[in-house]
Amino acid sequence: MKTRILLVEDDENITELVRYNLERAGYIVDCVADGEEGLYKATEETPDVILLDWMLPNLSGLEICRQLRRNSTTANVPIIMLTARADEPDRIRGLETGADDYMVKPFSPKELVVRIQAVLRRVRPALAGHELRFEDIALDNVSHRVTRGDNVIHLGPTEYRLLRHFMENPGRVFSREQLLDSVWGRDVYVEPRTVDVHIRRLRKAVNEGGGEDYIRTVRSAGYALDAKK
Repeated sequence: MKTRILLVEDDENITELVRYNLERAGYIVDCVADGEEGLYKATEETPDVILLDWMLPNLSGLEICRQLRRNSTTANVPIIMLTARADEPDRIRGLETGADDYMVKPFSPKELVVRIQAVLRRVRPALAGHELRFEDIALDNVSHRVTRGDNVIHLGPTEYRLLRHFMENPGRVFSREQLLDSVWGRDVYVEPRTVDVHIRRLRKAVNEGGGEDYIRTVRSAGYALDAKK
């Protein structure tokens, strides 16, 4: 499953440069040039990483970052600020607002790719290897074997993809529509309520041997893989 990146940038030259290099690196890139549109797209079609210009039409990148961090759906999405504001106070302000990284224009596209990889490793460390882990659950992407503690969990193909998606994004809340896009695919029409059926099957399989139910239902929002603390 390819990583999807949202680029919010109003400079066409920078947009094309970034898009070209990220697509070459194997990412899917969505581009918008307006601050309000960028905020809407980030919340409606939650990407894996957001690249955010500071100075944007209608809504600043700083305000977008602030609002995304207040939204439970996007609170954990990595954000890299791209800006010409190079002064230390501006860097500090951007990071304090919630950005995970900060790159000053002009920047090297190759360095940007490395920064994206680094921020994904920090936020989603399980992706660094072929095995994903969450609490006592382990998922091997090579053998497609899932275990919880000493017990093997038997999953159907859809439940396996659902669990893998949750384990790649622990703590992040996904709506039914977002899960349909990410797990079933954007070109496949499936009723949103179908997600509930597969979530129930996944819950039953994962919790069969007892233990905490990590699949959290968020009222009016969706589902998340989360541990009670």
